[in-house]
Amino acid sequence: MKVICSKENLLNGINIVQKAVSTKTTLPILEGILLNAEDKFKLTGNDLEIGIECYVEADIRSTGSIVINSKIFGDIVRRLPDSEVLIEVTSNNLVVVECENSHFEIKGINPSGYPSLPVVEKENILSLTQGDLKDMIRQTVFAVGSDENRPVLTGSLIEVKDKELVIVSIDGFRLALRRKILESDINDFSVIVPGKTLNEISKILQPTDDEVSVYSSNNQVVFDAKSWRIVSRLIEGKFLNYNSLLNKDFETKVIINIKEFQSSLERASLISMNDKNSPVKLFIGNDKIVITSNADLGNVREEVKAEIEGNNLEIGYNPAFLIDALKAIDEERASVYFITTNAPCTLRPLIESNNDFAYLIQAVRI
Repeated sequence: MKVICSKENLLNGINIVQKAVSTKTTLPILEGILLNAEDKFKLTGNDLEIGIECYVEADIRSTGSIVINSKIFGDIVRRLPDSEVLIEVTSNNLVVVECENSHFEIKGINPSGYPSLPVVEKENILSLTQGDLKDMIRQTVFAVGSDENRPVLTGSLIEVKDKELVIVSIDGFRLALRRKILESDINDFSVIVPGKTLNEISKILQPTDDEVSVYSSNNQVVFDAKSWRIVSRLIEGKFLNYNSLLNKDFETKVIINIKEFQSSLERASLISMNDKNSPVKLFIGNDKIVITSNADLGNVREEVKAEIEGNNLEIGYNPAFLIDALKAIDEERASVYFITTNAPCTLRPLIESNNDFAYLIQAVRI
């Protein structure tokens, strides 16, 4: 194998596939990147949970393949001059990497033992822009659970029903939902994608109108953006009925300025950040929200103006959960619905649209 490519393109490909390279494995070959030069130059990372392929523009002088240690290869390429890079496999799986006056020889691994990515049939192909998918993941994945005893909640539900795409994450204390009306017809489907996979995909997706396709079969899901392809296992099981959790009844409705409310919560949480048993307390009434927090370190009081409809209310929350939701909202203002002092609150947009969101946060005792 002998290929020549730019350092920039090669490094971009390495950075993408490294997200699927195993760092804790008893199989040394999984610590490597598979380099394959046929009609195209392809890099592959695979930790048996998630696999990533990336095509790198290159001049292929001779075909072949090799597995090379991911960390060593990546560290070398990052430090090379910004010029063309020669990669050549010689006898005994020795990999030569040259760039200007730099010359490296690295021991490679025979690629015959490298696991192939699962074959996934292109059923129920969902197509949307990378920018839209990146936003939808960013606005929901933070609420994915970490309790391995409830594996269904360690992933996000991606569901298409009646031309509506919904992504939902629930960790038992909060819920994050984003929906989007699709312009083209697609058969209904529902999958649960691991939160780890979605976090890595979010880092690779670009805020552009370039298209990405999503399809699944045989308990695997594929995210295909032409220059790269990610294959991940799905989580088996039945997701919670999220619609039953999003009750639109309320006793108190508050319209907030998101940045002002978020800033006040962040200041109030400084007092309780080292004391998980100290939530923030909200008193809602008289056209304002009074935020207080009392901890061993001290206490704090913040006031935020708000438009209030309904009954006065006093309620407590984990401030981090509220802040996470507010950070995910791109609008200037939002509506917050409260039922009772023990019930969750729900954040929704002021005006419903084709790109609605909803965040539900469980109250805590105060």
